[in-house]
Amino acid sequence: MDNYIVSARKYRPSTFHSVVGQKSLTTTLKNAIQNNKLAHAYLFCGPRGVGKTTCARIFAKTINCLNLRQDGEACNECESCQAFNENRSYNIYELDAASNNSVDDIRSLTDQVRIPPQIGRYKVYIIDEVHMLSTQAFNAFLKTLEEPPHHALFILATTEKHKIIPTILSRCQIYDFSRISINDIVDNLECIAKNENIAYEREALNTIAQKADGGMRDALSIFDQVASFSEGNVTYKSVIENLNVLDYEYYFRLTEMFLAGNVSQSLLILNEILNKGFDGQHIVTGLASFFRDTLVCKDPQTIVLFEVGDSIKEKYLNLSQQCTNEFLYKSIELSNECDLNYRYSKNKRLLIELLFIRLCRLKPQMSPVDGKKKMTIGPIVEPEPANPAPALQKEPVVGKTPPTSGIKSISKVSLKNTSADKAPENIQEDGNSPKIVLEETFAQEDLVKSWKEYAIREEDAHLKNTILNVTPQLQENNLIRIPVFNPDQQRKLISKEKEIKDFLSSQLKNTQIRLVIEITEDSKEYVPYSNRDKFTFMAEKNPVLVTLVKNFNLILD
Repeated sequence: MDNYIVSARKYRPSTFHSVVGQKSLTTTLKNAIQNNKLAHAYLFCGPRGVGKTTCARIFAKTINCLNLRQDGEACNECESCQAFNENRSYNIYELDAASNNSVDDIRSLTDQVRIPPQIGRYKVYIIDEVHMLSTQAFNAFLKTLEEPPHHALFILATTEKHKIIPTILSRCQIYDFSRISINDIVDNLECIAKNENIAYEREALNTIAQKADGGMRDALSIFDQVASFSEGNVTYKSVIENLNVLDYEYYFRLTEMFLAGNVSQSLLILNEILNKGFDGQHIVTGLASFFRDTLVCKDPQTIVLFEVGDSIKEKYLNLSQQCTNEFLYKSIELSNECDLNYRYSKNKRLLIELLFIRLCRLKPQMSPVDGKKKMTIGPIVEPEPANPAPALQKEPVVGKTPPTSGIKSISKVSLKNTSADKAPENIQEDGNSPKIVLEETFAQEDLVKSWKEYAIREEDAHLKNTILNVTPQLQENNLIRIPVFNPDQQRKLISKEKEIKDFLSSQLKNTQIRLVIEITEDSKEYVPYSNRDKFTFMAEKNPVLVTLVKNFNLILD
């Protein structure tokens, strides 16, 4: 037990070749060493656990190697390499800037810079988390960093490059470390599992790599944790149980319910997931990522963006063939909208349930032309009753008489003509799309009532208030004049003009109405006062305010 070393330390790379996922950077460093073109200061920046400090140590070890190999690697046999491997080298000085960030710490460092190395050519100073240095410490370090002795070399490492002052950045060669790809992490974990005689499933290692988010150190820590939990048998089931990861099978089941339009089963699956203790927002973000991955699988050109195991990828490919692009586009949009609103929702479970209901309503329907499945974005059309009433925009079958049941108080609609070769009266034909014309008379009170009903239905709070503050006026020949107070209100109402007209036509049983949205002279009295207008008004009431402004040199905002 005393000799146990965690994998992140035990398998820490000791050569450039063993560094995972940073091939371009390690090649650049090796070429600089071989060509003897070393800078006096380097800045290694990037996410946590991607090899910044490791590469700094390997670089310091290699440039001091007394018998450098042909491939640019250290020999690991000379006195300098052995001292480094045994952690007793005096040529490498490491400073943790998170706890040593004062001016005195930097002055102590600059005093040591004058001392030449005992063995080798260079004395390397590695400053980790350099962004934690204070501004005064940065300024005290500038001169030494710009013109150090020929035997001194500085390597700065940070995860937050934007916090370093520009004068420091300009004095360094900057190396940006990238996140390690999932495949590289999985391959490295496989090698470690074989060395440790640990049984594993590649899907389990893939899940660990995704959880690590591009950090090799995090992946090794998770691997040790799961290996202890599963007693040396790392399976997919043990990983998701130990890490509290939502099984992707739930997303496959949910998508099947969405495609089938089965609301009740999708809500039962949601209840099952919530009972396992998963956070609601985690479900929503995971679902959005699942739809994104499914969309990526549909196109051979974008499938390279999908980094999962082969067995999981096969399931995604099969599902992607069942989903249309329109369904996936709308599903991602709805999921992202739910994610944005989740934080501010008071009933978070209801918000997710509404998302599932909307996804179930994206039901595929058969195309009447080619018989293929196509996606209808919007509500599912329910079966109509035996004698339906003619609704707004309802298109009757050409050549047949529209049904008359349920029509009330329609003053100018005549449905007496039942001849198959003659169109009914007051039914206008627009190409091949005949539409019923309703011309029931209505009063100003009916118009105002319907106008308020539309305002209640409006989801946009700002537009809702605008509609409630405006009173439409009924003119002659079914003309409705809508006075607004400013151009912004006019623009918003014009963008909703068709929707408003359709709603009013349905409520007032009149398809002949016309809307005129305009800014009138009467609306000028409703223009809000500016700060200067308010001050002028108050100054007229109390002239002392003018003297106050002059005495204190106040500026009106």
